[in-house]
Amino acid sequence: MPAAAGTVVSLHRWPVKSMAGEEVDALRLDARGAGGDRAQALFDVFGRERRRLTVRQLPRMLSWAAAYPDAPGARLDPNAPPLPAVTAPDGRTFAWDDPALETALREDLGRDVTLERDLALMPDVPNSVLVTVEASRAGLESELGRPVDLRRFRPNLHLRLDAPAFAEERWAGRRLRVGEVEFELLAPCERCVIPTRDPDTREKWPALLRHLARAHDTLFGVNARAVRAATVRVGDAVVVI
Repeated sequence: MPAAAGTVVSLHRWPVKSMAGEEVDALRLDARGAGGDRAQALFDVFGRERRRLTVRQLPRMLSWAAAYPDAPGARLDPNAPPLPAVTAPDGRTFAWDDPALETALREDLGRDVTLERDLALMPDVPNSVLVTVEASRAGLESELGRPVDLRRFRPNLHLRLDAPAFAEERWAGRRLRVGEVEFELLAPCERCVIPTRDPDTREKWPALLRHLARAHDTLFGVNARAVRAATVRVGDAVVVI
């Protein structure tokens, strides 16, 4: 018997780690994750260590956005994604390889940053995608008594399932079938401070993380790994096995 069934509600790519991303109608996946997802990142030097920058260090990164306008949806080849277009808070758009982008980022972020690209992808959990469930988002919203924007959690796949809120916290080791692809469900996603930042205003909401810690062991969503290369689409049927 399946543990749950439903459909794909939305799909998301985040071309540059910690910048705003794009909602798409399809994602091409392989063992690395979603093609082009978090294939680029900003780095700086902290002390003597190079570090990959995120919203934790620079909340203003949320005001920058990245997309693949030349490869919408399933047209993006995971082995050869195009360079993303990056849009500044003032609306200017740069190609990733435009030298002016690095200058604009340094001036806006107040940090000496470098731009890096890695087609092995750079999610927090290597070789994975993040799956979230609408019942859990709505349940969290109900518990907190105010809207909870899905973008705070930066998922790749967002599902609607006939399962109770937060059921996915107990699904590690199961399989998830989405359209033509099957995923291994790895472990629930332990959240950091990033979801406390409003994706539009960057305003901090620390009560969100405190509530997740108190009520849900700081978990929201589940990490998963595709067992073979395939494409998933909005509206695909979903079964948790």
